[in-house]
This record gives sequence, C-alpha cells and structure tokens, in this order.
Amino acid sequence: MNLIGNIIWIIFGGLVIFFEYIIGGLILCLTVVGIPFGIQCFKFAIVGLAPFGVRISDTSSNTGCLSTIMNIIWLVFGGFWIVLTHLFFGLLLCITIVGIPFGRQHFKLMNLAFSPFGKSIS
Repeated sequence: MNLIGNIIWIIFGGLVIFFEYIIGGLILCLTVVGIPFGIQCFKFAIVGLAPFGVRISDTSSNTGCLSTIMNIIWLVFGGFWIVLTHLFFGLLLCITIVGIPFGRQHFKLMNLAFSPFGKSIS
C-alpha cells in the first residue's frame, strides 16, 4: 500500500515538492551559516518525495539547547510559511475521503517543518 501511495504522491506533486526542497537546500548551503538549514531542507526532500512508510521520530542527542535555538531560528526565518503551506494542503486534501491519506502526509511534513532539528527519519 505504501508503494501505491508513494507513486500517486509523486505523480500528483511529490516530485515538485522534492525539487523545491532540493533547490532551497542548495541555495542555503551556499553560505556557511545556512548549511545546517540546507541539510534540514534535504531531510524535507527525502520525506517529500515518498512520505508513505516514513516515520519521523525525535532523536535523543547531547546538543543541549542548540536544537531548540536552531528550531526557533528556522521557524522565524521561513519555517512558519512552510508549516502554513502544509497545513493548507493537508486540510484541503482531507475534504474528501480519497484525499485523507495524502492530507495526513502533509500533516506529517508540517510536523517536521515546525521543528526539523532534533528529528530523524526512519
């Protein structure tokens, strides 16, 4: 079922989301300061290409409050708009019964966009 969902996702916009996050990540990696944020965009690209069957979990790291600070910077300088975009498309897709699984994937991406630092993809 995950394979069918991912194929439908890729056909109807997943490939566009993938390339948008890859291009954004490459642009952010042009500066030294933007490299950690660019790496998070590459994390989004992986999930954005094939979100069905992917689990996002919190990682237990020894970074202290660094991931919290990076999440705040991320949210202020662009993450908020990504969250709103995935929220909008998630709600739009959940209007119909057929779109509910795809809306749930947008909500998964919204959760990742809200605080990408300190999360891992499995």
